[in-house]
Amino acid sequence: MTAPPDFRQHLEVETPEHVVLDFEIAGLGSRALAAMLDTFYLGLWSAALLIVLSLLAATGTWVKAAGSLLIFLSVWGYFTFFEGLRGGQTPGKRQMGIRVVRDTGHAVTFGAAAARNLLRVADFMPPPYLIGAVLVAVHPRGKRLGDLVAGTVVVRDRPTLSTPEPRTALAAELLGSGVPELTDEEFRLVHEFSERAAALPAEPRRRVAVQLTARLAERFPTRPPDPEVFLHELHRDELARRRGRFGARAAGASRGGVADRLAVRQSPRWAQFDALAVRAAQQGLDSFRAEELPDFAARYREVAADLARARTYRAPPALLARLERLVAAGHNALYRDERSSGRQVWRFVMEECPAAIITAHRTVLLAIVLFAAPATASYILLRERPALAEELLPQTMLDRAAAGADRQREGRGYFVAEAGDRGAMASQLMTNNITVAFNCFAGGIFAGVGSLLVLAYNGLALGAVSGHFANLGLLGYLWTFVIGHGILELFAVCVSGAAGFLLGRALIAPGEMSRADALVLSGRLALRLVGAVIVLLILAGLIEGFISAGTESLSYRLMVSATSLLFLILYLTNGALALRSGRVRQPNS
Repeated sequence: MTAPPDFRQHLEVETPEHVVLDFEIAGLGSRALAAMLDTFYLGLWSAALLIVLSLLAATGTWVKAAGSLLIFLSVWGYFTFFEGLRGGQTPGKRQMGIRVVRDTGHAVTFGAAAARNLLRVADFMPPPYLIGAVLVAVHPRGKRLGDLVAGTVVVRDRPTLSTPEPRTALAAELLGSGVPELTDEEFRLVHEFSERAAALPAEPRRRVAVQLTARLAERFPTRPPDPEVFLHELHRDELARRRGRFGARAAGASRGGVADRLAVRQSPRWAQFDALAVRAAQQGLDSFRAEELPDFAARYREVAADLARARTYRAPPALLARLERLVAAGHNALYRDERSSGRQVWRFVMEECPAAIITAHRTVLLAIVLFAAPATASYILLRERPALAEELLPQTMLDRAAAGADRQREGRGYFVAEAGDRGAMASQLMTNNITVAFNCFAGGIFAGVGSLLVLAYNGLALGAVSGHFANLGLLGYLWTFVIGHGILELFAVCVSGAAGFLLGRALIAPGEMSRADALVLSGRLALRLVGAVIVLLILAGLIEGFISAGTESLSYRLMVSATSLLFLILYLTNGALALRSGRVRQPNS
């Protein structure tokens, strides 16, 4: 009878021990259900957060600022946090029995989790999640856009299988099939004891029984309390097996029998290794004592060898699944990247991120040009045709321009926030600008077109607004507000566009690499650009909220602007020095 076709997708990864791990790719259904569950949990958390913030709103505006940041971090960071720091599983994925791993089979890193989830906004288009769903359904490894950039794949998590009791479960099955449990040497010792026990004095007989039982105890945890009774029963059962239908085959030489005996013999060892692997996953290898690390590595190699034997002897699928899960857990613990420390995070922010800008400087310059050109064109257009302002600018900007002359005569700036509201304003500006930058980066996956549109739109808007204010003689009035934070903010927007262009170039012109490899390599460099963007926009948001929206003089604002420019130069210089010294190595731009 022909077996039904198996349409499940698989990912095979070879470990350094030359053992192949077989992962089953998670399907669209389980991933969609996991996403629904996570959306529900995120909605509950956000609702609870809003309720708490509304109750605390009267305590001060700083609560609003903190609330704005918390909601932003929750929306953008939920999936990245759980996948990057909780073994590739969000609560929804854990319930559905799936997890994110890298293409190599290793545990997903925080950077890879961030990359795949920053692209979630692109996968969502057009709502609800059409591009992502189609890709998961048709891609050979079920990858959506985020997985393509991050080099990740979603697989079914091997469930933790309960350790069978050798004397009560698997051994009972073996007894019925006549497959021996003991090696020939062990059977000879048990047989000699049973044959000669009656002729031995009580004390020597007892001592021998205790020693022999201790030798076999690990494999037979469930046994009679009396060693002599245990050995006699074991001898009787083993003799029955060897006289059964497999007796003539020298203790069961059939492949299935060998696999069964392997399971009986090694189950306690596998259970012990499982406990160690869980500990390594939850607490890291740093939680192990010095003498425990070699033991863990040795046990891992032993389990990997057991998996190879089980495959050779065509063990049942359940046994293979159990061993594959154990080997995968040990493999991820031993071969994963170093856990991030505070020093590594600082090095990433202050060296790797600015070094990425230096590495991709041509792409950054291209983004600056593609931002500045529309800004210049729209400025010139509005200067030559002032009437277009009514058609091109939103009513809010027209009203602010109309009120500008009166505010300037009264000595008031373009926008002045109350002192108590500036913290909340800074928080709102940060989260809004970073969201725009994330969208600009994610838009690059569409052959760079999305990033180009975001850059061009922002450039056109800035140029048109500046042209309209210039027509009213208020250009200095406008830029007195912008100049403090503008250098960092505008440069950050261009860098986010450059990050998107890296993705687009990998798709259009991958060079000698495959598009998949080029996309992953470019994604790693682009993620560092995004890290630099976050740093710059946090500083820009603080300046805009506390200084640009304040009542400080023009000279003070110019000093802040000069300081921000100096910081940017020093930041990029530090990245260049890190590259030159070899402390940082970036993927090619």
